[in-house]
Amino acid sequence: MQLKIMPKKKYLSAGRVPLVLFLCQMISALEVPLDPKLLEDLVQPPTITQQSPKDYIIDPRENIVIQCEAKGKPPPSFSWTRNGTHFDIDKDPLVTMRPGSGTLVINIMSEGKAETYEGVYQCTARNERGAAISNNIVIRPSRSPLWTKEKLEPITLRNGQSLVLPCRPPIGLPPAIIFWMDNSFQRLPQSERVSQGLNGDLYFSNVLPEDTREDYICYARFNHTQTIQQKQPISVKVISVDELNDTIAANLSDTEFYGAKSSKERPPTLLTPEGNASHKEELRGNVLSLECIAEGLPTPIIYWIKEDGTLPINRTLYRNFKKTLQITHVSEADSGNYQCIAKNALGAVHHTISVTVKAAPYWITAPQNLVLSPGEDGTLICRANGNPKPTIGWLTNGVPIEIAPDDPSRKIDGDTIIFTHVQERSSAVYQCNASNEYGYLLANAFVNVLAEPPRILTSANTLYQVIANRPALLDCAFFGSPLPTIEWFKGAKGRALHEDIYVLHENGTLEIPVAQKDSTGTYTCVARNKLGVAKNEVHLEIKDPTRIIKQPEYAVVQRGSKVSFECKVKHDHTLIPTVMWLKDNGELPSEKRFTVDKDHLVITDVSDDDGGTYTCMANTSLDDVSASAVLRVVDVPNPPFDLELTNQLDKSVQLTWTPGDDNNSPITKFIIEYEDGMHEAGLWHHQAEVSGTQTTAQLKLSPYVNYSFRVMAENNIGRSSPSEASEQYLTKAAEPDQNPTAVEGLGTEPDNLVITWKPLNGFESNGPGLQYKVSWRQKDGDDEWTSVVVANVSKYIVSGTPTFVPYLIKVQALNDVGFAPEPATVMGHSGEDLPMVAPGNVRVSVVNSTLAEVHWDPVPLKSIRGHLQGYRVYYWKAQSSSKRDRRHIEKKILTFQGSKTHGMLPGLEPYSHYTLNVRVVNGKGEGPASSDRGFHTPEGVPSAPSSLKIVNPTLDSLTLEWDPPSHPNGILTEYTLKYQPINSTHELGPLVDIKIPANKTRWTLKNLNFSTRYKFYFSAQTSAGSGSQITEEAITTVDEGKMAMASRQVDIATQGWFIGLMCAVALLILILLIVCFIRRNKGGKYPVKEKEDAHADPEIQPMKEDDGTFGEYSDAEDHKPLKKGSRTPSDRTVKKEDSDDSLVDYGEGVNGQFNEDGSFIGQYSGKKEKEPAEGNESSEAPSPVNAMNSFV
Repeated sequence: MQLKIMPKKKYLSAGRVPLVLFLCQMISALEVPLDPKLLEDLVQPPTITQQSPKDYIIDPRENIVIQCEAKGKPPPSFSWTRNGTHFDIDKDPLVTMRPGSGTLVINIMSEGKAETYEGVYQCTARNERGAAISNNIVIRPSRSPLWTKEKLEPITLRNGQSLVLPCRPPIGLPPAIIFWMDNSFQRLPQSERVSQGLNGDLYFSNVLPEDTREDYICYARFNHTQTIQQKQPISVKVISVDELNDTIAANLSDTEFYGAKSSKERPPTLLTPEGNASHKEELRGNVLSLECIAEGLPTPIIYWIKEDGTLPINRTLYRNFKKTLQITHVSEADSGNYQCIAKNALGAVHHTISVTVKAAPYWITAPQNLVLSPGEDGTLICRANGNPKPTIGWLTNGVPIEIAPDDPSRKIDGDTIIFTHVQERSSAVYQCNASNEYGYLLANAFVNVLAEPPRILTSANTLYQVIANRPALLDCAFFGSPLPTIEWFKGAKGRALHEDIYVLHENGTLEIPVAQKDSTGTYTCVARNKLGVAKNEVHLEIKDPTRIIKQPEYAVVQRGSKVSFECKVKHDHTLIPTVMWLKDNGELPSEKRFTVDKDHLVITDVSDDDGGTYTCMANTSLDDVSASAVLRVVDVPNPPFDLELTNQLDKSVQLTWTPGDDNNSPITKFIIEYEDGMHEAGLWHHQAEVSGTQTTAQLKLSPYVNYSFRVMAENNIGRSSPSEASEQYLTKAAEPDQNPTAVEGLGTEPDNLVITWKPLNGFESNGPGLQYKVSWRQKDGDDEWTSVVVANVSKYIVSGTPTFVPYLIKVQALNDVGFAPEPATVMGHSGEDLPMVAPGNVRVSVVNSTLAEVHWDPVPLKSIRGHLQGYRVYYWKAQSSSKRDRRHIEKKILTFQGSKTHGMLPGLEPYSHYTLNVRVVNGKGEGPASSDRGFHTPEGVPSAPSSLKIVNPTLDSLTLEWDPPSHPNGILTEYTLKYQPINSTHELGPLVDIKIPANKTRWTLKNLNFSTRYKFYFSAQTSAGSGSQITEEAITTVDEGKMAMASRQVDIATQGWFIGLMCAVALLILILLIVCFIRRNKGGKYPVKEKEDAHADPEIQPMKEDDGTFGEYSDAEDHKPLKKGSRTPSDRTVKKEDSDDSLVDYGEGVNGQFNEDGSFIGQYSGKKEKEPAEGNESSEAPSPVNAMNSFV
């Protein structure tokens, strides 16, 4: 079995020399372990293990069983005494003793009476080592006697008198439980006025007419026999003096009424206990019950205090409407004076109860069994306390020690027996009896003298598995007499334990306070005494602890959503963990919404009931860990309910409501809305907001509104549904408390004034019959106000007014009850007319070729005849300075707001003639125009020539044809033509600059190189400067005579070396194409535009440092040759709109055009370029045809 580890420890110190750990236990009481194999061999005196209670009340209808069980070695025999003399059970056929036991069974169900066997019984258990005795067991049969017959007269008394209905139940065993009921077995209601006392009587502090009944019945319940006895019913009639007529008053004297007391109000008097003081005695550990019941009118209230002290808070109870004071587990400290006070409005009465707490004997130190070896010493101590102090008496083997045989090893010293140098004959059972007038205590303790060699009771080769960093306890339960010493060793070769990390307990257990991995191994326990040696080996394994490396976390989720808790566990690989989830320390609900996988608990469609604490528990055979997280389920609040309107006044009402459940998210505010059932039924408006802690709101109301209210609650999650609507509340009508808003006076005709306003709605009308009083008069005149009352409309027209005159206007609301407050006065104007005067002194300043500034003088305000909106400038292009043809152009209009007298005219065309005039504008329209004013814009730079064609190419000449600019923006003075050759390596040659007269549209260039590509830059000029340029490329033709001569001299195409060279070139080109294709498919980017800077304007082309020639036509970063063979269309005509900025777009596969030989075309066709040296490039290799051209 597992032995209890004693708190006393012995610590081992470490030294340099390995020390053998050992334990020397003090020679003291040796407890025999309850090991079955050990007990088979050891002799032991008897010990009583079970017995009947001292006060044993039996049921006379059942057999009597008096228990007495004991253990010992050899097994004890049993005998009984009855009333102090030997009870010979063999002579009584009704009495038997159970086999192997001392329990008596008295068969009284077949015959005999329980009363015959009343008495005091005591059991003795005896073997060769001594005798143990039981308590004195008092046998008494239970009794449930009947009430004695008595004649109970009806009780008649006046209203307000006191009454006591006596119960006086028969004395039973055990005492009966008392209660009052009627004939229907319904308990009579009790209160501060009517209550049952501790003695069972029913007390009325004062009676009322409803106390009249004929079935006041006292019942006594005897639980032991499960019977209920009943008293005769008592009749009570309560009458009022007013009910007594003169006849009854003459025939009945006061003495015939119960108590004969006045029914007027009176101060309290005590019904129980009597007098001013009393005494109460109670035993320690019981419940102290104190009672005070008073009569009086009105009904008195009872209070309790303790004089010179306070009532114990945790042990004080009030029963029976505070008429009974109870103190549980009473002790000597609760002795003292307790005072009850009965009070009503007319006075008070006091009663003092002196409480004395006595005590039956109770143990301080009960004697304990002693197991000694021959020659050892020991003591038996028996100490008890009580009030009065108990006397201690000793017995040995059931015989008073004074008359028992002498034992030289024994010495009695009051409550202690001292044993010195015991021998085997000293074995005996001693009894200690502590008694006073309130009871006794009896304890058996044996002295067993044994001589036994050491025995180790722990099983051999026990395997202990312990988690690392936790204590390891290796058992070595042992027995021996004399008490053995214990030594521990570690290792198969008997290596002694060392260092100070070990602790040896008195029961032989070896403790390793903090076990580590190196603590694993075999440990040997050695027990020694003078009679022998015993050894035992145990094994220790250290395991890694189980840990939760990912704990579940606190979660707040909304109802109906999904939540997941994670729990990852790490454990020793040799242990098998079990992971279990709990909710509030109980099992998870068995619903499909809860799913558990390896590391997660998932809850779907979360409900309110899912809130709580979720715990992940990981268990192995050695340890367990847990981690918890709280789930809080939140949602919008439930709607408020129980709306109630109170304090209903003309212009206010108090609204009260009960909040709905906040669904775990505190309510932050309540929103109150109203419905006007009279004017806007079904439409709810915002009324007020209050904090979430309020449940009442004082609401301001408007007259003549049929109100209904509803309330919504809001928390951090959202807003609840609206509550049910409150009852309707119609406020009284009143005069309007506001006037219409947005009052304006504007004329629509030169002779009228239209007065408009925003009318009041039904809610604002405050009553029936809503109308408006409209008043007006001229602002600058002395006229009286003109007023008219109109129906519930929003405008009124005043006719016959002067043109554009300021008026003062008022609009006042009224209804059947009265007028609204005096309205505010606003200013308006009668209708406008067209202005009469045009602006004068119009002046124009030309800023540049596209911008002019115009100035004018303002017109007089009176001539405007309305609100000045601004000035409007009309301007148009009247003629072209270049063509001198006058034709009408659509007029343009610019409006300048307010009173501005100047403005800018943008977007003009250069070298043009413009005409303008100015008009003033009011709300009615425009006034007359000012005189026309003309002005000229200066020349500007022209646009690019409309087209550029290259025709009639020959060996050494090219002809250029062009169309003039579509927008010359002045008088053309000349054209500028620049051109330069491009050789086979795409290098640019020298730039040639030619000036061409402005009247030319055709020009031929001569003395050019044959079969050479040229690039042209062409622009027009005015006196303002040079305009944008257009570009083009062209090639002179091939010299066929020279080609034929070369062919006749050498037919190179038939030469073998040339054929081989061409095949090698073709193969190389094919390989390059394949490589390019592979790289393109892999996402590589290839330039399709060699730097157009290579074709830039030669004038800004960088010069080579070495020879001063032009830079190469190539990219500064990627020196790839420009693809040759870009050609123009057959007609050599290029539109500049068709050109592109560069070949980058072609690289992306957009708008590409190819010639028959595969070369790219059109990139320079009519291209308008900022720089004349832009070039083109291609991502593809040159075609074979172009490659041949480059040889020429």
